[in-house]
Amino acid sequence: MLYLLGQPFNSMVKQLGGAGTSWIEIVDDGYHMLSKTRVRKLNEAAASLDLRYSVHAPFSDVNIASPSKPMLRASMKRLMKSMQFTSDLNAYLWVFHPGSKSGISSFYPGADWKQNESSTIKVHKAAKDLGLNIAMENLPEKYNFLMKTPQDFSQFYAETGLDDIGIVLDTGHAHLEGQIQPFLEQLPAKIAHIHVSDNHGVIDEHLGLGLGSIDWEKFTKMLRAANFSDTILAESVFDVEETLQKLKQLFA
Repeated sequence: MLYLLGQPFNSMVKQLGGAGTSWIEIVDDGYHMLSKTRVRKLNEAAASLDLRYSVHAPFSDVNIASPSKPMLRASMKRLMKSMQFTSDLNAYLWVFHPGSKSGISSFYPGADWKQNESSTIKVHKAAKDLGLNIAMENLPEKYNFLMKTPQDFSQFYAETGLDDIGIVLDTGHAHLEGQIQPFLEQLPAKIAHIHVSDNHGVIDEHLGLGLGSIDWEKFTKMLRAANFSDTILAESVFDVEETLQKLKQLFA
């Protein structure tokens, strides 16, 4: 429901029944920030409309690799609250962003990577306590994020041992780095969830499928070859209905 993030929460809830799918990702941010009351409304909608939720963790001003301890504590507190609400929604997955570099990262080489791992270990423990499945999204280098290639994720797994944290393959982000094919070839078993949107390889435009330069026929063939059987989520902000129809055609 990212495409409705600019609308009031209640307006988004009213449109759940016409989303064209029963698999819905709630964005716990902006106008749609979760609360006990909002979780109750979403659970009521899920029961009446037979919906399954995933939740996208807050990402606005959140950085789990922040070198500023007060800002890091605020980020972690926000994520912990999001996980609790996700558990209350009985969501099948909680999607979160890796940490990013800051304006002072160059003064502390490697510190942001270590903090990203340390914070994720804490997130993982909290998720285990709540019985949540969690997965980390790949983000582009050009936006200063730390986890952008299969090599980054392989290093992360080797150093933390957190093999049960899946990868959310975001096609738009991966396309900016030329990494769609490498992810599908090198870490197919780790991909637990997919966000699809299109772009022209320059900025993260969140276009509808076919409106950018991603080769969707090739992507579909690779995904089939990887025996992917989890959820593919339309994360287009534009032409959402057309994107859903395109997905149904590709995977018919």
